[in-house]
Amino acid sequence: MKQNKIGLLQLVLLGLGSLIGSGWLFGSWEATMVAGPAAIISWVIGAVVISVIAYNYIELGTMFPESGGMSKFAQYTHGSLLGFIASWANWVSLVTLIPIEAVAAVQYMSTWPWSWANWTKHFVVNGSITTPGLLVVFGFIIVFTLLNFWSVSLLTRFTSFISFFKLGVPLLTIVMLTMSGFHPGNYGSSLHEFMPYGSAPIFAATTVSGIIFSFNAFQTIINMGSEVKNPKRDISLGITLSLGISAVLYILIQSTYITSIDPAMLAKYGWHGLDFQSPFADLAILLGIHWLAVLLYMDAFVSPFGTGVSFAASTARALSAMASNKHIPQFVGKINKKYGIPRLAMITNAILSMLMVSIFRSWGTLASVISTSTLIAYLTGPVTVVSLRKMAPNFNRPVKSKNLRFMAPLAFVLASLATYWAMWPTTIEVILIIALGLPFYFYYEWRQGWDRERSRKQVAGSSWMISYLVVLSIMSYIGSKEFNGIGLIHYPFDFIMVIVVALGFYGWGTDSRLVTKYFRQARKVNDKVDED
Repeated sequence: MKQNKIGLLQLVLLGLGSLIGSGWLFGSWEATMVAGPAAIISWVIGAVVISVIAYNYIELGTMFPESGGMSKFAQYTHGSLLGFIASWANWVSLVTLIPIEAVAAVQYMSTWPWSWANWTKHFVVNGSITTPGLLVVFGFIIVFTLLNFWSVSLLTRFTSFISFFKLGVPLLTIVMLTMSGFHPGNYGSSLHEFMPYGSAPIFAATTVSGIIFSFNAFQTIINMGSEVKNPKRDISLGITLSLGISAVLYILIQSTYITSIDPAMLAKYGWHGLDFQSPFADLAILLGIHWLAVLLYMDAFVSPFGTGVSFAASTARALSAMASNKHIPQFVGKINKKYGIPRLAMITNAILSMLMVSIFRSWGTLASVISTSTLIAYLTGPVTVVSLRKMAPNFNRPVKSKNLRFMAPLAFVLASLATYWAMWPTTIEVILIIALGLPFYFYYEWRQGWDRERSRKQVAGSSWMISYLVVLSIMSYIGSKEFNGIGLIHYPFDFIMVIVVALGFYGWGTDSRLVTKYFRQARKVNDKVDED
């Protein structure tokens, strides 16, 4: 199987193939609707938030280079209940990522300008997928799954090809739109014009406009850990390079969108009133670059397609990891011996993706669900990596992060703030979706033989997180009106509230670490690091 292992170039391309999806097609438009030209700051903030979070996961990913690793780390340090909460939250975000990419492709299809394509016009109505559009979305999900069904090498060949295309079209779009309609005055000549809706929407756009979602895919590299040729070097380099390239690209795309709008149109409608169904294709048509519009309609298939294919693989590994933790049926995670792929997990995810998009039928709603559930899962990363430093100072650490004492609490605070930025009631809705997984956990705990002392320890290891989810919901509800709260705490004092509370729960979390059989499993996985 060694010849099927993934090298650094393939890993970076796989990361970019996941990172550059529908976020570039819709994120810039969504963000300027919320924050105006100041949306460019939102992308910088989003990149910083995810980079700081990823910093913690690089050490974890190189310590435990295993398939579906993101679903296992919290369990190693705090027991099975926290591990389940983290893996379930992460899996909810991943399983939602598959349909959102299909929705993006279908939404661009619905605006095809050709007379022969009139049959696609009814796929999206008022920003929501219709029943005929839903059937096309289902078709995409099936194709995403089939392209992962046979081998890792087929996946990497496909995504390597598609990544070059996905990088080329955004770069060409930046050049052509800048040459055809460059209006730097759209940034405004005063702070008020630059931030027409105030400073709070800059932070809100980071989560509600799909910016966090756009950077979320760095975890694809970690979840493929066991299939990487040189995990010691390539996991950290792969994450750094793919995140860095995508961040620069997304910021350039946002700037291009802002400066390409006709000032007359802006004066008439304002940033809130720019109603584009296919933002960059619509802009290309308005600027008379019809060949670019055609290319963008093609890329609206390719970009989401590459991301959907990558995440069909990553999500299957996350679900398989939950099965190996014995908190969902074991047969779901069964690995196909010939191809080394969890096929049944892929089929299960495809079905659940179809169910998810049947309930949440718009790109924006799906993006909010993904961002919030991802951030909740990420709250465990900083706590886990610091806990391991204290519990297992002698573990092999191919990459030992130098500034972890500062970066871990910072990552926890930033993940907490970004969850708050999702705004009420999205916060409580996603937390309730995560809570729906708990009956699975308790049922399988009971199946394995309920032990009062063991259960007490599991609750002790996770009570900080359960309490924090409740407190996060309360803070979201009583927070400022800028974030849909009741205004009991005014902006920006609500940020101070979140920061202070987050630091308190971070301390509680690191003090709640416990040694269980899962910690001993972690030792076995870590012992193999030097053998690769």
